[in-house]
Amino acid sequence: MGIPETQIKSGAAGAAQFVGWDSRKYNYYDPKGRKATHYEDMTVDVQPDPKRYLLQDWIISFPDGTPTYSEKWTAAKSSNWHQFRAVDEEWERTHYQRQSTICGMISNAIENGRRSGAPLRFDKAWLKVLEQHVGAYKHAEFGLGTATMHAQRYGYTQMINSAILTNSSYKLRFAQDLTLYLAELAIDLPGFNLDAGKQHWLEDPIWQPTRRAIETIGGVTDYLEKYFAVNIVFEPLIGELFRSGFVMQMAAAQNDFITPTVVSSAEGDYQRNLANTVELIHILLQDPNHGGHNRLLFNTWLANHGALAMAGAKNLQPIWSLPHAKVTQFNHVLAAAVERISLIAKQLGLDIPPTLAA
Repeated sequence: MGIPETQIKSGAAGAAQFVGWDSRKYNYYDPKGRKATHYEDMTVDVQPDPKRYLLQDWIISFPDGTPTYSEKWTAAKSSNWHQFRAVDEEWERTHYQRQSTICGMISNAIENGRRSGAPLRFDKAWLKVLEQHVGAYKHAEFGLGTATMHAQRYGYTQMINSAILTNSSYKLRFAQDLTLYLAELAIDLPGFNLDAGKQHWLEDPIWQPTRRAIETIGGVTDYLEKYFAVNIVFEPLIGELFRSGFVMQMAAAQNDFITPTVVSSAEGDYQRNLANTVELIHILLQDPNHGGHNRLLFNTWLANHGALAMAGAKNLQPIWSLPHAKVTQFNHVLAAAVERISLIAKQLGLDIPPTLAA
């Protein structure tokens, strides 16, 4: 915790005593645990804040007087924006390491599958699903990635920004994974149409409610609403519904053991992103001064984005009838998705709106 700037009259070394000021180690903040972690050393207070340790105000501001970073860039309120710590404690080096590991895993799976001639054994109806609908879904992932990329610039602290930025990076990487994977399949499958996914994303009635949900998130100006809508609402209702409830359950029955490996990486990504989002939203809901305000706000976000995501999810039903071997039913998968988002909402103490009814 910093000392109130009214008590500080000098910027000279030793003028103020912070946590660990007499230690031989450089430690100027309150760690979450007994000892500061490497993640905290690399993220806490990297982004300046005149309310902490600085005598001067923001040096640079926008022409209208808005400071370099503003607490007003979200309707949510906090008594201490610096309290948040990402659950996965991911920072630059660890993020690159994990992304590299995932890319290597996916590359090996695709290479080994192609070497054995696996794509030639895929069910023909399933190839159309990959071409048209997995090809369409990659645009949804790209949309979520660009939305969170925009959102991360406006977070008030480096800890929040880092969590949203890694979220964006995972989304953009997965969109790229799908793009490259489908391109690799096209090498072995003459006539495989790589433009079909884009056409279905833009024109197929099945995907238009999902597209509307994505574009609504992208058009939001409140960065925290974007982060909330992506991980608390869209992912459990549409993302997991399509990735786990359709692709990963159906693929093996269509002689496809490669696609689930590619898609599984996104499910691992989401678990990390969800944990970070829940932690941040929980802190804001438990805020002693602003918890009530935040609860009303988050319930509104949940209802609004939930209605759009639910419409998108229900409209995907025809895709479940396309594979020849049908190993799961849409109504069961949708019920699981509704239960998933309901459990997340209950964990946070939010109200489950009527729009989230299967």
